[in-house]
Amino acid sequence: MASNTRSAWKNPSYLQSSFGIFMFFCSWGIWWSFFSRWLTDPTHGLGMSSAEQGQIYSINSLATLVIMFAYGAIQDQLGIKRKLVIFISAVAALVGPFVQFVYAPMLTAGGTTRFIGVLIGSIVLSAGFMAGCSLFEAITERYSRKFGFEYGQSRAWGSFGYAIVALCAGFLFNINPMLNFWVGSICGLGMLCVYAFWVPAEQKEELKKEADPNAAPTNPSFKEMVSVLKMPTLWVLIVFMLFTNTFYTVFDQQMFPNYYASLFPTTEIGNATYGTLNSFQVFLESAMMGVVPIIMKKIGVRNSLLLGATVMFARIGLCGVFHDPVSVSIVKLFHSIEVPLFCLPAFRYFTLHFDTKLSATLYMVGFQIASQVGQVIFSTPMGALHDHLGDRPTFFTISGIVLAALIYGIFVIKKDNQEVGGDPFYTDKQLKAMKAADAEVKA
Repeated sequence: MASNTRSAWKNPSYLQSSFGIFMFFCSWGIWWSFFSRWLTDPTHGLGMSSAEQGQIYSINSLATLVIMFAYGAIQDQLGIKRKLVIFISAVAALVGPFVQFVYAPMLTAGGTTRFIGVLIGSIVLSAGFMAGCSLFEAITERYSRKFGFEYGQSRAWGSFGYAIVALCAGFLFNINPMLNFWVGSICGLGMLCVYAFWVPAEQKEELKKEADPNAAPTNPSFKEMVSVLKMPTLWVLIVFMLFTNTFYTVFDQQMFPNYYASLFPTTEIGNATYGTLNSFQVFLESAMMGVVPIIMKKIGVRNSLLLGATVMFARIGLCGVFHDPVSVSIVKLFHSIEVPLFCLPAFRYFTLHFDTKLSATLYMVGFQIASQVGQVIFSTPMGALHDHLGDRPTFFTISGIVLAALIYGIFVIKKDNQEVGGDPFYTDKQLKAMKAADAEVKA
C-alpha cells in the first residue's frame, strides 16, 4: 500500500481517481441538475405534472435498485479491476444520442410507447449514472485505502466537476435542453479515456499481485456478499437512510428546481439563476468534502451522520417557511454540508463495523440502495401530494419524516466506540485487539 504521508499531488492513483470521478460528475451533472425541469417545464421541456414526474423517478429508482446491487456484487469480485467502470463510462458517453433519438421521442409519443420509453430510459440512465454514481464512489474509496490517499479529497473533485457544469446547465437549458445531454456525452467520452488508458504503475503492480494464483484471496465469496443482509447493524442504517437520504432526490430533484424557478418573474430567469445557485452550492460542497473528515474526527462517525440528518430537516423545513428568492437561496446552501455529512460518514461507518472486502456491496446496500428503495416508495405519492396541496405542506411533511428518522437514529445507530476518550475511528472490537497486542509486546 502506498504511504499515507505521500503528497496527494505526487500520488498517481489520487490524480487518476480524482480526474476520473471529476469527469463522471461533469457527465452526470450537466443534465441531471435540470432533469426535473426538463420533464416538467412546459416551454423548454415535456410539460409533465408532478405525479407523472414522480412515476418516472420511481421507475428509475427501481431500476437503479436492481442494477446497483449487481454493480456492488460484481465490483467486490473484481477488486480494483476497471472492467465495470469502463462499461459505465461507455454508457455515459452515449447519453446524448440516446436521449435525442430514443428517450425523448418515446416520452412524447404517449400511451404504450411512452411507458416502454420510461422503462428503457430507467435502465440506460441508471446503468450509466444513478447506479454508476455509487459504483464510482465505491471504487474511488477502495483505491484511497489501497493506494494511500484521502477519499474525501478525491471525492471533492467530483463535486467540483458537478459545480462547473451546473454553472453552464441553466444557460444551455434555456437555449436547448438537448445540449445538456450532448455535453454529458462529451464528458463521458473523456471519462472513458481516463479509465481505459490511464493506469498508474502502482495499480499495474497490484493487479499483477491479485492475478497470482498463489496469492491469498482478497475478494469476498458470493455467500459472504449475501450474508450482509443478515446483519442487524446494517438494517438499522438502512432504515435511517430510507427516511433521510431518500429525500435528496425526492425533494432536491423533483420539487426544489420547479419551486425555485417559480419565485422569479420568468422561467428563463429562474432556470439561469437556479443553475448559478446550484453551481455555487456544489462548489461549497466540494470544499466541505475536505472539512467533513475533520468534523468526523472531532465528533465521531455516528454523530456526523446524525448532524447530516439535522441539517436536512432544517433545510427542507425552512424552504417551506421562506418564499423569497434570497432567503430560499441561503437555505439551499445548507445542502453543501449536508451531502458530505451523509456520504463520507456512511463509507467510514461500513469500514469501521464490517469487513472492508465487502465495502462496495455494503455501500450499495446500506447507503445507496436504501435511498433508492425510499425513492421508489415516496416519489409518486409525494409528487401527487405536491400536486394536491402545493409547496409548503409537502415540504413540512418531508421535513417531519426526516425529523422522525433523526430521533430514531439517535437511539439505534451504533456508536463508534463506548470508551470515553477513545478514538472514534475504532470500534470496541478493534480497541480490544489493539490493547491485547500491546499487552503481548509488553509481556
